[in-house]
Amino acid sequence: MVSLADWQRLFPADSLIGADLIVRWSEPHRRYHTLDHLAVMLGVIDEHAAVADDPLAVRLAAWFHDAIYELNTADNEERSAVLAISVLPGLGVPADRVAEVARLVRLTAGHAVAPGDRNGALLADADLAILASPPVDYARYAAAVREEYAAVPEEAFRAGRAQILGTFLAEPDLFRAVPGRAEWTARAHDNLRAEITTLLGAP
Repeated sequence: MVSLADWQRLFPADSLIGADLIVRWSEPHRRYHTLDHLAVMLGVIDEHAAVADDPLAVRLAAWFHDAIYELNTADNEERSAVLAISVLPGLGVPADRVAEVARLVRLTAGHAVAPGDRNGALLADADLAILASPPVDYARYAAAVREEYAAVPEEAFRAGRAQILGTFLAEPDLFRAVPGRAEWTARAHDNLRAEITTLLGAP
């Protein structure tokens, strides 16, 4: 799990902003979008940092991309980007990197990565890495998402979730940066098809 010490490896002198981010990622309504999810993302980014043009910007974008996470709202990524813009300059982050972090945070709203966007490709791959996980881990992820949206009626959840997953399944190249992207995409497609079948086939 991610801790304040992980943040302080980036900004040794800061504790306030890092502590605030830890609190945000630990909010009780979160079941999947937690510090564990952030840890997985940072692990993917660290392992494949060489494929990005600005690995630090990608790491910072991971920290901020779900810093604001409220259920049933459409502007979490925008508000998270604004949060990054508001605090990073005070940590000495140059304006061009701050702008890149904000762009990357906004990109996670739909994971639309333009050709040649190496930073965006790595961040998107890290954010979606759970889709390519072993089936038992994927099942835990799917269950955690359902817990986050426990207030949504079952029929509505199944239909909405299946629609979202269908957009990922329709992507022939779901992963774009990691060296094993073809294998990751194949595993993700298997997981997605299985969950969609369960969602639409359940009574």
